[in-house]
Amino acid sequence: MDWKSALTPLPLIAILRGLRPENASNIIGALCEAGFGAVEVPLNSPQPLKSIEIAAREFADGLLVGAGTVLRPDDVQGVREAGGQFVVSPNTDPTVITATKSLGLLSVPGVSTPSEAFTALKAGADILKAFPAEALPPKIIKAWRAVLPEEIWLLPVGGITPEAMAPYLAVGADGFGLGSSLFRPEFTAVEVSKHARLFVSAYRSLMDHQSDAP
Repeated sequence: MDWKSALTPLPLIAILRGLRPENASNIIGALCEAGFGAVEVPLNSPQPLKSIEIAAREFADGLLVGAGTVLRPDDVQGVREAGGQFVVSPNTDPTVITATKSLGLLSVPGVSTPSEAFTALKAGADILKAFPAEALPPKIIKAWRAVLPEEIWLLPVGGITPEAMAPYLAVGADGFGLGSSLFRPEFTAVEVSKHARLFVSAYRSLMDHQSDAP
């Protein structure tokens, strides 16, 4: 699936750190019902490749499935074999980016400076993860947006809540990665659904407001 087709309607990636395979179907099902089109299972979760495999198999239509916290090039092959379509890292490692692109996967490295951003793009990154967003306020993203290629998506990640999205979107962020405000291992599917719908409602309301602005 083309990643822009999956993410443009709702550019929010669910970060499911700590997800267990036995809960994958219920949790991801709740996210899909709420409108999410992308989920990320960090590799420091229990049996992450199993959860990715379940997600890729059971939600093949309309859902992008990927791995997060990918720190080594050797890990990329396992993600692909499990059915993963994108690779997210907390850092900028050109060897991971190169391995990701060589296997035809979407590359989403973490960047925290303009130098890292351009290093990632030179290595072939498709989307930039601005991380950690707690240390990168909207004024920083605005400055980055002025120099980064216009077509490159920039996703703040880290501490994002429904209330935090508006100022980032106003300065050119394209979407967000959502972590503990959306999912924690102890959350039930019902709780995840509630949080997911709050994010979806907030994002769509912001988009409606932008389209109505003169």
